[in-house]
Amino acid sequence: MQTLNLNGYALPILGLGTWKSAPGEVYTAVKEAIKIGYRHIDCAAIYGNEKEVGNAIKTCIEEGTVTRDELWVTSKLWNNMHGENNVAPAIQKTLSDLQLEYLDLYLIHWPVAQKKLFVGASKAQHFLSLEEQPIANTWKGMEKAVELGLTKTIGVSNFSVKKLKELIANSSIKPVLNQVELHPYFQQDELVDYCHTNNIHVMAYSPLGSSDRPEGLKAEDEPVLLEDKSIAALASKINASVAQTIIAWDIHRGISVIPKSVNPARLKQNFEAVEIKLSDTDMANIKKVNKDRRYVDGKFWVVPDGPYTIENLWDE
Repeated sequence: MQTLNLNGYALPILGLGTWKSAPGEVYTAVKEAIKIGYRHIDCAAIYGNEKEVGNAIKTCIEEGTVTRDELWVTSKLWNNMHGENNVAPAIQKTLSDLQLEYLDLYLIHWPVAQKKLFVGASKAQHFLSLEEQPIANTWKGMEKAVELGLTKTIGVSNFSVKKLKELIANSSIKPVLNQVELHPYFQQDELVDYCHTNNIHVMAYSPLGSSDRPEGLKAEDEPVLLEDKSIAALASKINASVAQTIIAWDIHRGISVIPKSVNPARLKQNFEAVEIKLSDTDMANIKKVNKDRRYVDGKFWVVPDGPYTIENLWDE
């Protein structure tokens, strides 16, 4: 499988996402994915399933399906653990849950800070502004996690070009990757170009449109990516599924992609997408379907009198 070079470490370009994977399902999904050949598992503390993911990884290692060195495991720092001195305890809890000695990649999940007591935040008093809790301060804790051997590499998630520039200017270790929502309806060309120009890799979450996300995050009239007629026509032409075609599109852009599934047949189909070839014409035709449409728009961070707005979250 194609890999991306993150400071000398090889990240498999296709991985398994675990957001929204229900308890009881994610263990089987991770085991099946590793059996199929997946070697990247994307996790996060806030997903609430890292213990189950860890059990699956441990079982696969014990059964001889894979070695730890062959796996790439990513996790993320949640918003209530921002701050230099909070990062190490947070990653140590994740490592304990995953039953691992180190991560391959650790990300700041959102450029949003919450007070430590509030894992969930719904009121202004639950949040800290980025003036009160600067990203640069949290990043010092991320850099210490590398120095302590808790993770090989560090990066961010949901960061704009503006926030990346500010972070790079205040860092000793540059972020190796930015994980963002990215799919044919939200192609993020400017952000991708900036990242690639500055040797920051991009990882696409919700690459298939995240139609299974919570109803509270959906709009009544939102377009359904997997029902796009243009992509469906292309998929039919190349004898692939729509999902496979979209995954191949990401890979052809040099973007790491982490589709989530707990269905064994779909896990296999998604994995086989790495073999699909798209022509320049195919890529150009998919480019035409862009709608600049976020599915995960961040409005859940916007509360009355709170420090975060859509404008200052995305800098758009």
